[in-house]
Amino acid sequence: MKDKKAFRTLLTSVLFSASGPIVLGIGLTVGHSSTQIADFARRSAELLALITALIVFVITENNPQMEEEAKEGLKKKGNILVGMIMCISGLLMLLILLVFGQKEKGNVIPAMVISLLGVIFNSFFFFRYTALYQKTGNSILRVQGRLYGAKSLVDVCVTVSLVIILILPGSSLSVIFDAVGTFVVSVYMIYCGIRTVREAISAHFTVSI
Repeated sequence: MKDKKAFRTLLTSVLFSASGPIVLGIGLTVGHSSTQIADFARRSAELLALITALIVFVITENNPQMEEEAKEGLKKKGNILVGMIMCISGLLMLLILLVFGQKEKGNVIPAMVISLLGVIFNSFFFFRYTALYQKTGNSILRVQGRLYGAKSLVDVCVTVSLVIILILPGSSLSVIFDAVGTFVVSVYMIYCGIRTVREAISAHFTVSI
């Protein structure tokens, strides 16, 4: 492995992210906030995106005999897939908001703890990936930096929303914050996904021409 630091960062981020859907899935047995359900869907989709990035990185870094054009093509396909997963995740959240938005919220503490930890860890990985991209210029790391930047901002929004629901359960304010939290999460993820896909496609056409 040529770039062991980047590999360790990718692997560590996958391992950290794997715990989120598990804990949130358990939390959904006692809590039914639309923000909580949306966060579970988001984190599950993001885990798939992280695993995809790790696989692409390992393939391209461990095959020195692989032509550079083939490596770049694989990276672009991986980035497009990650962007599409982000878009699908955002659209799924909007659907969840429409279906579950007015139902009883239940216990949101597990989701709130996960989102609070997410603010801390995702911010760390955002700066880590940004620094690694500036050092290596690897597009996989650039997209992961963007993903973690989005994850950090979204976790702040989710945390605030769930805190309001916890403090004022059943109030109209908690319903509004729950809906707004879900909407912001979904729209931002869709925006980041579209931007990632467009940049990957544009780069692909540039290389082809």
